Amino acid sequence: MSDDAVTADITINAPKKDVWEACMDADRLEEWVTIHKKLESSDSGPPRVGMKMKQSLVLRGATFKVSWELTECVDHSCAIWEGRGPLRSYARTEYHLCENADGGTDFHYVNEFKAPGGPLGRAASKALVGGLPQREADRSLAQLKKLLEAH
Repeated sequence: MSDDAVTADITINAPKKDVWEACMDADRLEEWVTIHKKLESSDSGPPRVGMKMKQSLVLRGATFKVSWELTECVDHSCAIWEGRGPLRSYARTEYHLCENADGGTDFHYVNEFKAPGGPLGRAASKALVGGLPQREADRSLAQLKKLLEAH
């Protein structure tokens, strides 16, 4: 994991199966991912390695598209998405789900972003977005928790 990685953890009082189905359903991203703007396209069917998705995201008022591929998938437990954005930017998002002793789900989230332009690009990216990615990761997981615990 790089210095540019954001991690977030939350316990959701819902079965792991329900958490997995919600977070892996591309059509539900708008319900919980705070920087999600639009789902451009998504492969149909169950989550599997090689699955692709295109998404528009918005950060500090700027909209950008990311093309994602599911590169690792352990049913109901782990998903790793690798994405390519504008100007050869790269992102990696990991979902790790673990059933806890109370029958709920512990969700560990990791997001790594590499801005284009090497060290200069990374410095510019940090100056522009600051702590925003961490806040948005925390807010997104809180939204997912609220969504799943409301039922």
